[in-house]
Amino acid sequence: MSEHRRKPPQPQGGGRAAARRGQSGSSSGRRAAPRGATGSPSHSHGSGSHGSGGEDRPYGSRAEARRAAQRGGGRRAGSAGPGRGRGRAAPPGRKRIIDYPRHNKDGWRRWMPSWKLVSGLCLGFFGSLIAVAGIGYALVSVPSEENAAALSENNVYYWADGSQMVATGSGQNRQNVTIERIPEAMQWAVISAENKSFYEDRGVDPMGIARALANMARGGDTQGGSTITQQFVKNTYLSQEQTVTRKFKEMFISIKVGTKLSKDEILQGYLNTSYYGRGAYGIQAAAQTYYGKDAVDLTASECAFLAALLKGPTYYDPAGNQSLDPSATAEANRERSEERWGWILEQMHNDEHLSDAKYQEAIKKYPMPQGRKATKGMTGQISYLVDTAKRYVLKNSEITEAQFDQGGYQIYTTFEKDKVDALAKAVKKVEEEKIDPEKREEDQHIQFGAASVKPNDGAIVALYGGAGFENGHFNNNADTSGIPVGSTWKPFVLAAAMQHGTYKTNGQGVSPQSKYNGDDHLQIRNNDGSLVLKKDNTPFYQENESDYPWGYITLHKAMEQSVNTPFVQLGMDVGMKNVADVAEKSGILKDSFAGLNASFALGTSTPSAIRMADSYATFAASGKQADPYSVTAVKHKGAELPGFEKPRVKQAMPENVAHNVTEVLENVIKNGTGKNALELGRTAAGKTGTTDENKSAWFVGYTQQLATSVAMFREDPKSHKLLSMNGTAGEDSIHGGDVPTEVWTEFMKAALKGEPDPGFPEAEEIGEIADGIGVPSPSPTVTETEEATPSPSPTPTETETTPTPTESATCEPFDFNCEDEEETGGTGPGGTDTGGTDGGVTSSPDPTESGDTGTSNGNGNGGLFGGPAD
Repeated sequence: MSEHRRKPPQPQGGGRAAARRGQSGSSSGRRAAPRGATGSPSHSHGSGSHGSGGEDRPYGSRAEARRAAQRGGGRRAGSAGPGRGRGRAAPPGRKRIIDYPRHNKDGWRRWMPSWKLVSGLCLGFFGSLIAVAGIGYALVSVPSEENAAALSENNVYYWADGSQMVATGSGQNRQNVTIERIPEAMQWAVISAENKSFYEDRGVDPMGIARALANMARGGDTQGGSTITQQFVKNTYLSQEQTVTRKFKEMFISIKVGTKLSKDEILQGYLNTSYYGRGAYGIQAAAQTYYGKDAVDLTASECAFLAALLKGPTYYDPAGNQSLDPSATAEANRERSEERWGWILEQMHNDEHLSDAKYQEAIKKYPMPQGRKATKGMTGQISYLVDTAKRYVLKNSEITEAQFDQGGYQIYTTFEKDKVDALAKAVKKVEEEKIDPEKREEDQHIQFGAASVKPNDGAIVALYGGAGFENGHFNNNADTSGIPVGSTWKPFVLAAAMQHGTYKTNGQGVSPQSKYNGDDHLQIRNNDGSLVLKKDNTPFYQENESDYPWGYITLHKAMEQSVNTPFVQLGMDVGMKNVADVAEKSGILKDSFAGLNASFALGTSTPSAIRMADSYATFAASGKQADPYSVTAVKHKGAELPGFEKPRVKQAMPENVAHNVTEVLENVIKNGTGKNALELGRTAAGKTGTTDENKSAWFVGYTQQLATSVAMFREDPKSHKLLSMNGTAGEDSIHGGDVPTEVWTEFMKAALKGEPDPGFPEAEEIGEIADGIGVPSPSPTVTETEEATPSPSPTPTETETTPTPTESATCEPFDFNCEDEEETGGTGPGGTDTGGTDGGVTSSPDPTESGDTGTSNGNGNGGLFGGPAD
């Protein structure tokens, strides 16, 4: 046995080849050599069955041996040394710090990290986070409150010539008070509403920060992710930008502030730096702004109201903020504010910060705040200029209202001081001459709105927004919707006919010499010849104010005399969608459109004065349109901000269409309802407009240098509904050719003083004569001066369409002192809704098809503007 142990058996067959075959685990015979025959030490790791004598059982076949070799050294030569088999990797020469992939595991286990590796990586990761947090905590310092207070600056507005208009901002409306001067009800109101754990937490809310970061990544609101301490830090030491960097700075500074200041000091700082709207920063300024009292005198109910404002004053101020967001109406804001006010009081009661008796007293009545007040320097028209410019800035940038009101911005406007002063002077002069509210009740609550725009540019050079913030008038009438424009809409109908033609001309434009029936009480027809019906399926009749028998008159004459019936039928023949398209391309915002029914042609839409001036500027500029703008540049900390480039000028309609419309509107001033504008003494074009029951009156006119619109209306101060101006200024009725034209003329005289009179480009003949239904054939071709009219003919006046013919004095032929006709407008609410930042308006119902009936308050003769009744 000892001999056998000392000498392993020799491989059969001899030679090196046999040795190699033995090493590779194969054999020339049918059976593999025994495990021990190779001389490999791997026999001790074999997984095959062992005999009773401890010897490995030989493989049963060559196939089994081959499979064993393919499986690697687990059973045969895997650990036999370098170069033997393809099995488990050899142990590393020296121990690796990270044993991955794992050298002593097979298959998928080789790639599964060990628990030691996982735990080590986790510890390393969290350790790194702690180290980074520690470094960030050490590097971020708490700025001094003196430096933070210095961040509150004025916003400075400049005239178009670069001179300063006004400086206004948060620095003028902040006064800090100590915690002793802040009612406990105010302290508990914000704690119950925003941070119930304020006195227990360490100043940060990690879960809240995570939620805010997630919302920020989705582009959502980051509010609600901060404790009172974090909000105090943001208000006092940081900017309002929504970035990850700012959020982490906020967290580190909040932790430090939490260790440096007491909870009462933090709460005091938060209430003194928060923004409450209306330019008020801090609880003392808010108490004075909303209730005219010191903070210490606030009731629990008033404290809950002010705490509700911290949710967002744009949407929780019951006075409304439609200038910033059309959805922030006074009604909607009041509802939101009252709901949150009640909820805050309920939370205070539930948290035992209000007794049952005090809660019942506080919840009894909503503490309606006082109205807005003018701030220093914000008087006269300056308040409306700043309002318009501010809205434009917020619309065309990512600056928030709170950021803007914190100050530090320089706003360069398009407003020209001499023209702004001239427009205000023109309104005042006419008011003093015509309006006497103490003498006549009908003169009470009369308002004006006006705007002047540069053609081929869009710059708003002047506007008149109202009596001034200092007089309690906070709606900007120059940028207000809700005032139907009446006959000033007819030029868009004519332009659409010239550009698109009617259903009878196959796309060929229509000549203004085309004739339409101008008689009163006219049945309007669809393109297929059928009658336009009311909702009760009875025929719809369009009315003029008087029953004068105009017969078939040219569109040129109909515009001159502002006769309704030809333009209603023309609008149906052209298609109200085409009319709307021309108006929109000219500069009218689609949101201000009324329904596309038959009355759409008569000015049921409610664009602002700014937008009306801009759209007529398109006619003045030979069909070129540019959106109105009021700001040319904005700077912050010396750097000019993007987004304030001049709007692009685009061709809105063919040049000859604009020239022909201008020629027709020149005649309105020379021979028609706008004759009072002749006093301007230079070439001009324009159109008058008056609405139902004389509730509003307009004049919009232009030269090549300026386009100006003037609106006059009467509004109930409580309901904000339009009131009739019949009897105003001692007149039976007010028309667009009266007071509004006088204001326009006075302003344009001053604004264009010393300027040349370039006239207008000559209009080339346009379109084909496409007469309306019923015109005798063949139609005679005549000029306006040769047009046969009943002798004598009525004076140029504006026709007012009413639901039914009203009793009114019919003008005698050529009685130029008589004023009788003008189309009607709407009877809806007045100027309570404000428009967009550049003369836009709040949303109106989506336009309906031209065959739709629309709104009506009328009787059997039709609804609003004589339109189809409900």
